Amino acid sequence: MSQWVKRIVWLTIGTIVCVCFGMDVFAASGVVKGGGNSVADIGTVAGTVKNSLGNIAALITAGAYVAGMGFGVGAIVKFKAHKDNPTQVAISVPIAMLFIAAALLFVPSVFKTTGATLFGASGAVAGVSGVTSFK
Repeated sequence: MSQWVKRIVWLTIGTIVCVCFGMDVFAASGVVKGGGNSVADIGTVAGTVKNSLGNIAALITAGAYVAGMGFGVGAIVKFKAHKDNPTQVAISVPIAMLFIAAALLFVPSVFKTTGATLFGASGAVAGVSGVTSFK
């Protein structure tokens, strides 16, 4: 794909995400109701945005876990490709992918540390829920 096609695709995806987020904020704050004449003040909209940011942090956390695992598997595949044909696949590619995987898997701990730094001990981070241990 050419460069301008990639830019148009990413611009379209970003626009769709922003529109969906805006519709979520206004629907939750009461601005948009089924035929009603509701008017929300800026405080209500700001409170809704603040509450939605926790969901965005959970989405980023989950995406980081999935992308980190993907990069880890990709690094293993690239290591195998390098072993099979070292002249075609440089060793720097799987090593870089491995470092990216490690960085993405540590994003939740960075969120927790940053939250504790900015908001004190009351900062919380999104985690994995619904998982039971085998103890």
